[in-house]
Amino acid sequence: MGSSDQHFMVMMIPHHAGAIAMADLALIRARRPEIKALAQSIKTSQSDEIAQMRRWYRQWYGLDVPAWPTASGWGWQGGMGMGMHGGTDLAALSNAKDFDRAFIEQMIPHHQMGVMMASMAQVNSQHPELRQLQQAMVRVQSDEIQQMEKWYRTWYPTRP
Repeated sequence: MGSSDQHFMVMMIPHHAGAIAMADLALIRARRPEIKALAQSIKTSQSDEIAQMRRWYRQWYGLDVPAWPTASGWGWQGGMGMGMHGGTDLAALSNAKDFDRAFIEQMIPHHQMGVMMASMAQVNSQHPELRQLQQAMVRVQSDEIQQMEKWYRTWYPTRP
């Protein structure tokens, strides 16, 4: 089965990859500079976090991080169908008429899932450095959620 730290990294890496894919679209399609700046920040921080988790995984377990399908029987499988991609639909996002709105509507729940995963994982984490990374993920993504919610209320004051 492996440790809870192994489970977390196997799940968080593809989850981060989903956010990076969304950020890449935003760097191309977003109209608002605020969205582009957030997308660049997400891409940079989560790429760095993926690289760090891959290094720790090799160091601690002597293996490369397995691809998600080989780990599908592990841990939070039920929540990861949505969690891995955070409920995102990259095709719909790439074709969205109002990209900025669609980005916020998809990134908020994506980040909420990441915050939940990192919060839960801290309880059983055996490695203090991973626990610190999880705490940073919770802090940064919670701040980004608050910022996106503020933008959403300002830019889209009425809901359809």
